[in-house]
Formats: sequence, C-alpha cells, structure tokens
Amino acid sequence: MSHASFWQIIKEDFTQPIKNDPALNSKFELLFNYPGVWALVNYRFAHKLYTHNFKLLSRIIMGFTQFVTNIDLHPAATVGRRVFFDHAFGLVIGETAIIGDDVLIYQGVTLGGVNLNKGEKRHPTILSGAVIGAGAKVLGDITVGHNCRIGSNSVVVKNVPDESTAVGIPARVITKGRDKNPMSHNKIPDINKELFAYIFKRMKVLEDAMGTCDKDSCEKSTCNKEIHDKDVELEKIYELYLKTLKD
Repeated sequence: MSHASFWQIIKEDFTQPIKNDPALNSKFELLFNYPGVWALVNYRFAHKLYTHNFKLLSRIIMGFTQFVTNIDLHPAATVGRRVFFDHAFGLVIGETAIIGDDVLIYQGVTLGGVNLNKGEKRHPTILSGAVIGAGAKVLGDITVGHNCRIGSNSVVVKNVPDESTAVGIPARVITKGRDKNPMSHNKIPDINKELFAYIFKRMKVLEDAMGTCDKDSCEKSTCNKEIHDKDVELEKIYELYLKTLKD
C-alpha cells in the first residue's frame, strides 16, 4: 500500500463517495448518508491509537462507531487508501484483515476468521482494486487477488487469483479477467442457475423419451434421433458449465 500523510488519507476517504456514488448530489450529504465514510475515518484515528498501544481507547472509539453506523471494523485491521464502503451496513472486518488500495466493499460483507488462535493471521487479505459484492463472506487467512470480483452472497474460503471472478457457495473461480466497470455485478454468471437449467432440460429429454416414443416411431428411429440430438446439445452445455468451475 502506498504512503501518504495521515490527513491526506482522511481527505481521500471523504472524496470516495463523490467518485463512486452517482446518488451523491451534495457534499453536505456526507454528514448524514454515508456511514461507511464515517466508520473509515474513525478507524483511521483508532488505528493510529492502536498502533501506539492505546488499545482500549481505540476499541472504545470503534465500539461507539459500531453503535452509530452498524459497521464492525477492528482498529487493528489494515485498510489502504481510497477504500470505499458502499452503503456499508452490516460490514464486519476482523482484527488481522488487510485491505489494499482502491478496494470497493458493499454492505453485509464479512472478512472473518476461521480459528481462535491468538496472535495468528486469521482474516483475509484483499489486494488492490478488488470488489466484494453485497453479503459476501470471505473467511480465513486467504488472499483475494488484485482486481478480483467476488459475487454477492458468495462464501470464499480459498485464494482467488488476480484478475478473477469468483461466485457461489463455496465460491469458485469462473473466469479470468473482469469487466472494467466495478458496478456491473449483473454480468456475473449464476453457476447454480445454469446447473439447475441443465438438470431441468435433461429431465425433459428423459420425459419425452418415455412419454412420446411409441413402438412404431421408435422402430422408424425418428424419435430416437430427435432425442439423441437434444442429448448431444445438452452434453455440450454441461461441458461448458464444467469448464467454468476451476479448483
């Protein structure tokens, strides 16, 4: 993460909604409508106190911040520059989490741990340029790479390589590279929906095979050929689906 003066970083925190939220019509709105900004600014002060061993005071500051903003951000976490918490309600960021520069995190996201071993790195590292969709859970000492996108409500428990998109429960990498627009979550494919669509189409082919093929048509092989063609088409769809799932 790049270096800058403390007050320069604070100034950047206040400018992020102007750059990232088209709903902002006035700088005055920052005072009342952007809890993520206030949580982040309070964190900057609390983190500075925490690193100077004023741990109790820093926890009190962030406890008050949590009460006011509904954002649970541990003062020991590391948060880079130009980070934006969009809407931010329900956001949970654990003690050893590391967030790089230019990261966009939506509401309901958890950067959580999976063990109780004090002194260990227990929370995720989110590298620069990543986008974490609403409700996503990123758990454990894993790394989400540069410029990655995590789909909404996904549960990430493994490393995600740079320039990737990961979705699902548990999340799987479905593509390398991503749309340059960080807001375009509508372009992330729904792999569960694709699998269910495949299953329903397969069942329809089997029902047609059992219900519409009488003895005469099957002897002429017309019906068999039609079902075979549908089956081949479905197999191609299924193969494409499997290619999107990468361990």
